[in-house]
Amino acid sequence: MNQRWRTIALWVLPIGVAVFLGWQVLGGGFGGVSPSSGTTVAPRNAAVARMSYGRFIDYVDAGRVTAVDIFDGGRTAVVEAVDPDLDNRVQRLRVDLPGLAPELVNNLKEQGISFDIHPPRTAPPALGLLGNLLFPLLLIGGLVLLSRRGSGGMPGGPGQAMQFGKTKARFLMEAETGVMFDDVAGVEEAKQDLQEVVTFLKTPERFTSVGAKIPKGVLLVGPPGTGKTLLAKAIAGEAGVPFFSLSGSEFVEMFVGVGASRVRDLFKRAKENSPCLIFIDEIDAVGRQRGAGVGGGNDEREQTLNQLLTEMDGFEGNSGIIIIAATNRADVLDSALLRPGRFDRQVQVDVPDIKGRLAVLKVHCRDKKLADDVSLEAIARRTPGFSGADLANLLNEAAILTARRRKEATSLAEIDDAVDRIIAGMEGKPLTDGRSKRLIAYHEVGHALVGTLVKAHDPVQKVTLIPRGQAQGLTWFSPDEEQMLVSRAQLRARIMGALGGRAAEDVVFGYAEVTTGAGGDIQQVASIARQMVTRFGMSDLGQCSLEAGNQEVFLGRDLMTRSDGSDATAARVDAAVRKIVQSCYEDTVKLVAEHRACMDRVVELLIEKESLDGDEFRAIVSEFTTVPEKERFSPLLSTPEAASA
Repeated sequence: MNQRWRTIALWVLPIGVAVFLGWQVLGGGFGGVSPSSGTTVAPRNAAVARMSYGRFIDYVDAGRVTAVDIFDGGRTAVVEAVDPDLDNRVQRLRVDLPGLAPELVNNLKEQGISFDIHPPRTAPPALGLLGNLLFPLLLIGGLVLLSRRGSGGMPGGPGQAMQFGKTKARFLMEAETGVMFDDVAGVEEAKQDLQEVVTFLKTPERFTSVGAKIPKGVLLVGPPGTGKTLLAKAIAGEAGVPFFSLSGSEFVEMFVGVGASRVRDLFKRAKENSPCLIFIDEIDAVGRQRGAGVGGGNDEREQTLNQLLTEMDGFEGNSGIIIIAATNRADVLDSALLRPGRFDRQVQVDVPDIKGRLAVLKVHCRDKKLADDVSLEAIARRTPGFSGADLANLLNEAAILTARRRKEATSLAEIDDAVDRIIAGMEGKPLTDGRSKRLIAYHEVGHALVGTLVKAHDPVQKVTLIPRGQAQGLTWFSPDEEQMLVSRAQLRARIMGALGGRAAEDVVFGYAEVTTGAGGDIQQVASIARQMVTRFGMSDLGQCSLEAGNQEVFLGRDLMTRSDGSDATAARVDAAVRKIVQSCYEDTVKLVAEHRACMDRVVELLIEKESLDGDEFRAIVSEFTTVPEKERFSPLLSTPEAASA
């Protein structure tokens, strides 16, 4: 109620001032003179026509003027004169005078003409004072009104022009995010670490009885889409304590000192509501390494980081405040921010394995209608490397395709099309029959044939001539699930598989007819071969690292970088890279040439069907030659829970 009356007063004050000034200006009447008697007379300064000053002097000398009223300090006069042209009737005429000259007054006296001088009317002193104060009052009132707008909302919100230094964190006394730990799947290790934080907030005696202290800060590190923010929402939903959430970019402003002020205000409010949780998303926006890059170490972001370091573990401490932060660039964070006492624990949130993907799919398919032939285990096996966000998007894209095709439930066809769309992009127009389509078919079959016949290569999953994104044709390989370490044979197999398209063009059409379609493949080959030489020690140069420093100046690293070798060593590295690539290309050309008949047969079927899955491709190849058995790790998922899905 008090806020309502304050708002009313803020509006009534300027309106009242405006009404008072209008009454003073218009109510008093500058020009008219109120008559003393009860009869109605015309105002003394009213006139029916104008008269020139020279004619007025002639009328005075001729005795035709009967009365003169002088106004405005002698600048204007209203004359009562007898006009012989109008039967000697008296008229009131206005005359502009050059000034109240003594000669004019003496002349009027000599002629015996009645005259009166009316002094100019002046405004009351209070009115002049209010007139001078009107603009300052309106300006101050507008600023007060602007600062009061939205005062019922969160501090630092829109409309609060005087609260630049207030934190923009969203504050919830009991967060109702709608997300619990049961809704988060595929990151069991991270869930266990974070559940300990929630347990400490609910039953701290369980830890304090054995002398344990809860970590002051938890840093969630992982690739995009793995569920870091989702875990923070689950913590907020489970903890039942006050919860502050904001982004690291909300600390940074163009005004000097604003970021540090917001940090102080955030921790001040957090201490008032202790115990509580603070979640800072994308903390790398404010926590990058200090004193590096362009601009020195005295910019606004670094001052904000200094204040954040002090508040997290400074002289006063922040007992009862647990900070949870998320980033996918932990390598650029300042070392002082990562030390124990600030972020005691770093939780790695990685891309889920096959069991994690199966659990994620079970969570996201709760509200989806799936056909009976859809196996979540098969989807999980086909999507290695997918994050939780990718899997959620996969099922959503499949549901959209189901609605577009007017089906009642999502089938495997929609799932496959959704996987292809996410990996390679939208489906384009089919290629028309002709030389271009046949060339693309040989190119893709070259990739698939080499990948199938080289034992160390990943098996083929699908070959298609349907354009997707920028590619006119695609060949998918399914990598091993547990491929943590890669051998030299596997790297050479990947190089040969990438060169299979160019080798097929060379063998079938001749070197003069090779196309630009292998441009991306050659870039990939060069990258793998250079890493074999400079990083992995898989060349004749020996077991040493020859990779140049890759320090990004604008990501918080040093401005100057140095090379790790001499010019002669760089030339030897280039020669070793070319040697590896050339050796692999010669082996690839030989392999493709030896199986030319098999390749021609597969190309004819691919042009006819436009797509072949891995099993069909291997069945056709096995008719011409022996397909090597590839060693694959296949985890068992036949648990009762997985079987019921």
